[in-house]
Amino acid sequence: MTKTKIPFYRNPKIRSLFVQIFVLSLVSFLILSIYQTTVSNLIERGIQTSTSFFDDVAPFKIGFSPFLDFDLGKTTYIEVFYIGILNTILIAILGIIASTILGFIVGIVRLSPNWLASKCALVYIEVFRNVPLLLQIMFWNFAVFLATLPPPKKSIEFGFLYLNSRGLHTPVPYVEDELRFNFWIFILLMTVVGCIFLSKWAKKSFERTGVKRPVFFYNFLIFTILAALSYFALGGPLEFDIPVLGKFNFKGGGQLPLPLFSLWFALTIYTSAFIAENVRAGISSVSTGQLEAANSIGLNRTQTINMIVIPQAMRVIIPPTISQFLNLTKNSSLAVAVGYEEIVAVWAGISLNQTGQAVIIIAMTIIVYECMSLFTSFILNMYNRKVQITER
Repeated sequence: MTKTKIPFYRNPKIRSLFVQIFVLSLVSFLILSIYQTTVSNLIERGIQTSTSFFDDVAPFKIGFSPFLDFDLGKTTYIEVFYIGILNTILIAILGIIASTILGFIVGIVRLSPNWLASKCALVYIEVFRNVPLLLQIMFWNFAVFLATLPPPKKSIEFGFLYLNSRGLHTPVPYVEDELRFNFWIFILLMTVVGCIFLSKWAKKSFERTGVKRPVFFYNFLIFTILAALSYFALGGPLEFDIPVLGKFNFKGGGQLPLPLFSLWFALTIYTSAFIAENVRAGISSVSTGQLEAANSIGLNRTQTINMIVIPQAMRVIIPPTISQFLNLTKNSSLAVAVGYEEIVAVWAGISLNQTGQAVIIIAMTIIVYECMSLFTSFILNMYNRKVQITER
């Protein structure tokens, strides 16, 4: 019996190869066409795309730059770019930490047997996740903070902290003696290493004996006491620049601007509503048999949540929560509505208008958000793989 030869156009492997080559060629043609059209339009308008403007002095002022010094008339465009990145990372980290804590609390309360607490959490979730984020940012900035906070001369005082309609004025630490400061930092690092070893010892002891020790409390106590003792023993290696009220505004110290708080509050509340639903879904995925087994061995509700429910629920909570963290980072670009000076405002906004280098600036902004998203996703996916069930 002779074997029938299949025509090459019916061979699945060859057909798949041709389809992939065709799609790749089509995409390459579209990209090349867009590039040529863009270059042609730029030439017609007399716009030269280059990075030569990086070293030019930025002719505008940035009011909030806690990590890099900004000097009007000296700071270059590339330094403005760095300032924008750092300010974006700052609000992203603050938002991720606060929204995670608040989201977990609301998610757990959502499943509370207390009817009133559960319904309050439900109302919180449904209200804040269904109101557009931009509207929430403007609400906190214009309707809450600017409308209720006093002017600088009538600031609300909390010790050396002063809160008013321009923001929060705080003392700023600075190093008086670099040698003593470095030695103090070394002591803190050694204390952290000691706390890590203590935590590992307590975990092994728990696995061996079943006795759970309050390791977090011990570590906090040890770190706080050693940090305070070493600080005063070294004669206080840090000094503080205290804000003082002048004729119209505060002098000295530092200032956290009001738009930072508006953006932080809005991002935290908006994202926490979604995280709360992820937490509720994760906890609900744990079977009731697990809870009954925990009750049968005498665990109370707190122990059941911490030792049984949360470790299993995290496998369900983490993947959708990663997406919420990425959304929070990208949503920080809405800060331009209230004047917070992150990368979209100072780089893709003011710098673009001043230089006209739209292609370079927009491309760099896209790359920054892409890198931040990929880094966040990479770190959290590592943790996700760690908590997943391992098949034996």
